[in-house]
Order: sequence, then C-alpha cells, then structure tokens
Amino acid sequence: MRFSINIPNFGDFADPRTVARVAVAAEQAGWDGLFVWDHVVHDKAAQQGKPFGDPWMLLTAAALATSRIRLGTLVTPVARRRPHQLARQVATLDAVSGGRVIFTAGLGGPVDDEYGSFGEPTDPRVLAELLDEGLGLLDRYWSGRAVDHEGPHHRVRDVTLLPATVQRPRPPVWIGGFWPNRPPMRRAARWDGAVPLFQSARHGCVPALAEVRELVAYLRAHRPDGGGAFDVVLGGATPFDPEAAREVIAPLRDAGATWWDERQLQTGPGLDRLAPVLRRVEAGPPAL
Repeated sequence: MRFSINIPNFGDFADPRTVARVAVAAEQAGWDGLFVWDHVVHDKAAQQGKPFGDPWMLLTAAALATSRIRLGTLVTPVARRRPHQLARQVATLDAVSGGRVIFTAGLGGPVDDEYGSFGEPTDPRVLAELLDEGLGLLDRYWSGRAVDHEGPHHRVRDVTLLPATVQRPRPPVWIGGFWPNRPPMRRAARWDGAVPLFQSARHGCVPALAEVRELVAYLRAHRPDGGGAFDVVLGGATPFDPEAAREVIAPLRDAGATWWDERQLQTGPGLDRLAPVLRRVEAGPPAL
C-alpha cells in the first residue's frame, strides 16, 4: 500500500513555495505522493477572500524540489478545461518530474460555483460528455501521434503534440466520483484507478469497511479483461501514531485499497493551513 498527502490549492497552499516545502517534508518522512486540489473558486461563500494557486504551477514547484514522490491533482475537472492545453500542462509536469505524474479526473464541483460562475455548462449530462470526450483526447495527445477528431464538443484537425509524456503509454489516469453513484465508478473501471468519495463519509472521514468492500467488488466486476494494474485510492484523517493509524487502514487495505490519501477534514480549521498539515506530514505515514 502507498501513502499520499492531500492539500487544497488555496489558503496557505496558494503559494508554490509552501507546496514545495510540504513536498520535501513528505518525501523525507517516507510518504509516496502529494496531491493538490484543482479549483478556481471552490465554494465561493466559504472561501471568499482567499488566494488560490494554479495546481500545475504548484505541482511544478513540488517536482523541482523532490525526486521520488508521485505528484498530481485530486481531481482535475476536465469538462472545464481545453483538452489540448491540459495535455500540454500534464506532459510538461511529467517531463519536469521525470515521469512521476498521476492524473486524476472527475466532474469537479461545486458545479454552480466552479462552472456556472463563468458561464460554463452546468448540466451534469453535458459535463459527463465533456469529461469522457476530453479523456479520450488526452490519451491520444499524450501518445505523440497525430490526432484527428470530430466529436460532439471538440474538433481536432491533424494535431501532433510533442513531446509525448515521459511515462508510456501515458501517466496513470485515476477517476474520482461519489459512491454509491455507479456511473463514475464504471468510468473509473475503464482507466487505471478509482478515487471515490463516499456519501456517508465526506472529505477527511474514513469510509465504512462494508462500503469499501461493495465498491471494490463493483469495480472488479466492471474492469475489462486484461485491464492491467488498477488502484483504489481511499482517504481520510488518521491518528499521528503510526500503530493507531494502522488499525484504521489495515482492514481497508485487506478489502482492496492500494493507496491511502491523508486528508484534513473539509469542515475543519486546518484544511488550508500549513502548520497542522506539516505536523501530520512530519509524523510519517501509517505503519503497515
């Protein structure tokens, strides 16, 4: 099992130098990854007046300061991005990091704030179409081969984006979504990993073991034959003591989780503050 640190891209973490500091501390303490949120305004009422950083700039700073840990977003809303620009950003970060990027996609939200504020579509069906079409284009762009595409939302005429990603055939693609909603997890089963949030255990809360078992069984049932390695990424806040954290995580690992993503409670005061996050990072990952 691997272990990552999860931070928002606002508050203290809007500063690339702060994110680089967290990344260095995480690498030194034995964590395996650092994942950053990808929001423009998030919840406008709750985050009013806070600075936000571009996630790819934040991750570039982290990449330049480290050599081992995996880096990525949790999650990037592909539906509000231009796929060709996003492909360039991810490929550049993959090059800078020496092939350490994990790309995580989803619908993102809150939809009214993150999409509606800018005149973007807010119909979930349209956003799902944009997500799937965008993922298909990203996969093709990262190959370094010529792309021609005629779809419901995007048209591409003889475009080759170079350089291709360092990782071949592409960086791992994880898909986020809320369980027990089935469509996002069926989408995840077609790619390389699932990053579920749970209706019964929101961001920072440890999910129930029975729900994890149900989810893993569903993902396995919908994986294509010969689909290769697949990650199930769970998250929450665990005790600082590694042995106490082990009691929380070991049953989830045995149920099929392959990554544990350490997260502050979304409603907690330390969500976007460096000091509490750094204390947890320096305590090290759970002992399994």
